[in-house]
Parts: sequence; C-alpha cells; structure tokens
Amino acid sequence: MSSEHDLTPLTETQKQQLAEKLSPEARRILLNQGTEPPFCGGLLDNKQEGVYHCALCELPLFSSEHKFESHSGWPSFYQPVNKAHLRYLSDSSAGMIRTEIRCARCDGHLGHVFDDGPEPTGERYCLNSVAMQFQASE
Repeated sequence: MSSEHDLTPLTETQKQQLAEKLSPEARRILLNQGTEPPFCGGLLDNKQEGVYHCALCELPLFSSEHKFESHSGWPSFYQPVNKAHLRYLSDSSAGMIRTEIRCARCDGHLGHVFDDGPEPTGERYCLNSVAMQFQASE
C-alpha cells in the first residue's frame, strides 16, 4: 500500500530531537510502549471533525469520520487514514496476545488494534490520546 506522505523511517537522532517537544507522559507512551489510564485522555470525547496525527512526527493516522464510542476508555477508530501509515506487531506483554500499532515513520507506540470493532471493518483501533495530536478541519 502506498502513501502520498514520506514514510522514510526516522533516525534515532531525529526521533530524540522531535521527542524534546513532548510531555514526559507522551515520551513514555510513544517511545517506551506505555499506556495511559482509561477514561482520562484528552481526545477521548473529542467530537470535532478533523485528522488525528502522530504526536511525534505528525504523520496523519486517523480521521474523525472513522471514530466511534467503544466504551473502552480510549479513543477508538474502525480504520486508519492509510494502513501504510501503521506498523503492526505481535504483543504478548500483558499476558495475552494483542496486535500493537506503531507509527510507520517514527515507530512511536500508538496503541493496539482488536477484531471487535464495528462494520465495515470489524476492527477497533484503540489509541492513547497523548500519542496523537488533533488537527481540526477548516
């Protein structure tokens, strides 16, 4: 799958330079595969139209038109802007096998994807709010 965006992986130096603008919590989540507590993220209840970008490298990830209320405590989407913008990794760190999602360009940890979402995809992309920045539509 191709993208109109440059998906060239960032160097470690570039990632560290970009991470300087982030809060300690955002660095913990994006760079060290952390998770924010449920029902506390700033983007959970966001109803504005726009696009959610990676908080580290600003790659567009999810559109508000694909956001839904999953009652999981984290912002949830049923599909990304472009699957090429995400990396999918097997994650067994929580005593279960899950699919971790990371930004394809900066390798920042975003959250996980599950197969219990709504139609048309049946997927639930469950994201950490601090791993994203929202840009409202004009």
